[in-house]
Amino acid sequence: MAARWEVVRKPSRRGPGGGGSGPGGRKALGEANGGRGLAAPLPLAPSETLYELAFEKTTKKQNKEQVPPPPGQQPQQKKQNLGKPVKKPSAGDSGHKQGQFRSLEDALKALDLSELQKELDKSLSMFPENPSVWAKDLAGYLNYKLQAPRSDPALSQHPHDYPYCLVNKELRSIIKSLLSKSGGVLELFFDHCIYTMLQELDKTPGESLHGYRICIQAVLLDRPKVATVNLGKYLELLRSYQNRPAKCLTIMWALGQAGFADLTEGLKVWLSIMLPVLGIKSLSPYAITYLDRLLMMHPNLTKGFGMIGPKDFFPILDFAFMPNNSLPPSLQEQLRQSYPRLKVLAFGAKPETTLHTYFPSFLSRTTLNCSDDMKKELLNCLTDCLNLDPLSFSVWRQLYIKHLSQSSLLLNHLCESWNSSSKKMRKSLQETVHSFKVTNEELALKGQNSVQDVVACRSACKNLLLKMKGSGFPWFRLLLVILVFTTGFLMHDVRTHGSFEASASAHVLRNSGILSASQQAWNKVSHYSFKGYSWLEANVPLYYSHMVTVLGPNLELVWAKTNETAMYISGKCSTQLAWLGDNLPRLIEWLQTHLPDSVLHLAEHLKELLLFLMRNYLLPAVDYVAGMLEQGWELWVASCNGEGSWDCLRRQLASLTYSSWIYLQDTTVAIKNWALAIISGH
Repeated sequence: MAARWEVVRKPSRRGPGGGGSGPGGRKALGEANGGRGLAAPLPLAPSETLYELAFEKTTKKQNKEQVPPPPGQQPQQKKQNLGKPVKKPSAGDSGHKQGQFRSLEDALKALDLSELQKELDKSLSMFPENPSVWAKDLAGYLNYKLQAPRSDPALSQHPHDYPYCLVNKELRSIIKSLLSKSGGVLELFFDHCIYTMLQELDKTPGESLHGYRICIQAVLLDRPKVATVNLGKYLELLRSYQNRPAKCLTIMWALGQAGFADLTEGLKVWLSIMLPVLGIKSLSPYAITYLDRLLMMHPNLTKGFGMIGPKDFFPILDFAFMPNNSLPPSLQEQLRQSYPRLKVLAFGAKPETTLHTYFPSFLSRTTLNCSDDMKKELLNCLTDCLNLDPLSFSVWRQLYIKHLSQSSLLLNHLCESWNSSSKKMRKSLQETVHSFKVTNEELALKGQNSVQDVVACRSACKNLLLKMKGSGFPWFRLLLVILVFTTGFLMHDVRTHGSFEASASAHVLRNSGILSASQQAWNKVSHYSFKGYSWLEANVPLYYSHMVTVLGPNLELVWAKTNETAMYISGKCSTQLAWLGDNLPRLIEWLQTHLPDSVLHLAEHLKELLLFLMRNYLLPAVDYVAGMLEQGWELWVASCNGEGSWDCLRRQLASLTYSSWIYLQDTTVAIKNWALAIISGH
């Protein structure tokens, strides 16, 4: 009987304690067939996956209950089995069929964590020195068990951390524990998950990819740099699948998960992967939505300084402001909302040392033909460069001859915004404009450049120089001159007449009464100052000695008691403080493990609610208030005939006060008449 059973159940080479094929013959989950490996083993082939051994045991148990085949049929059966593979084990042997769960939440609830831990322990025991096998077995097992309806490749209808946000604490602990043991192969495991997901997208119908997505998010949550090690490879892969939007979005989603844990890595992914495909109709919405979500999740932009340079910034500027580009208007407006934060990232922590590198590109784009929004943004950026980075003036002087039309626009803008410019910038600008004036004269004599551009620059320089000369009345200089003149006159007058009493200045002050009034005031100040000083000199020592006598013993007693109390508390609580320092990390870990998932979900929903309120109510309200203020300012300026002066403001306030007083009088009279009418009626 034993020999006949040996035909159905092959002799095992793993030893008496093994539970599956030996390490030499078994292949890892992803090494056999790209990550799934759920097919039943061939008669002479090793098992494809570790958790499939459970299916093999079930089949063998069923075979034991049947009559073994005659010995003569065994060779023929082996030949047939060698010719074609055995059918995959039915879903009844290992759980639910693909798509049987209505949602991923139901699939996660039905997941047997003890069975998962058992299979992972078996993988670790069989392959103790091959962590890639452990990680691939984990991904394959989760992906096979978590069969739920597929979502769109970018998961646009879900939160940013979906599906990992649905994983409970116990499963997260299992995943993190295994990945921590597989630290050296996480990059290969990340590649394996992405390529396996791409292979599944080719199959009809293929499995859902929730297991691989969960593993990707778990890896990048702790090690976000894994995704950015070789971005060039993924860019080439993305270009090779340019006509397959589902695959491109899958790659972009997987790489983009690094940004939600680290702003720097997220910017690397967006600049290297998503910016090059910006403009492709099927990929642009996700790229811009990801950028907006990334910047909203990381309000502290200092961690991203240095990531965006001129090479990356100006394509973003063109996409945001250039009309009729490859972006639809709605996406262009969404990108324009993120543009101010991108500009902060590009200028960095020290714009006073970097903005001169942006100046040439800003200047070359400032043309008469560009749109109004684009021109306004470029001129503001050029003004910022000149205000913050003094080296921008030297760069401008070098580029002036080749960019006359652009320089004329910038000069006119500086003339219009002269009042808002800094004093430091005005000095450098004055020197630059004088050099431009000389250059304009030389160009006019040579006649080599466009006459129209030279004339425009000459006119702009002339207006700006006039603005500099009439920039405001020098009150400080006037007061300084008056003070110096008055002091010199008094000194000369006193020296001429021999003394102050005999001088003409004293005579004038005496006749006008100023000298006598000042003398009386000085006498009073001197008298009261002397009385105050005498009182302090006589009473301060007395009061001080009295306070020392009365409060000294009590203060010494309070100080002694305070020291004793501090020493007592320190002695009693030292043990508790030491215990708290030792056990606080354990308490935090326990709370993270046992905290209900509902609390985390509530916090996530609250965060989404606050973001929704800010985007849809707070920011529009701020824009509305700003618009109303601007409209009110324009109405006030228009009422002043375009001159926002103090005289006009005084007239407006007087008119408002008069109108209010008339209205108050009319209201008072109306109330009085109403009261008299009521009284007379009774």
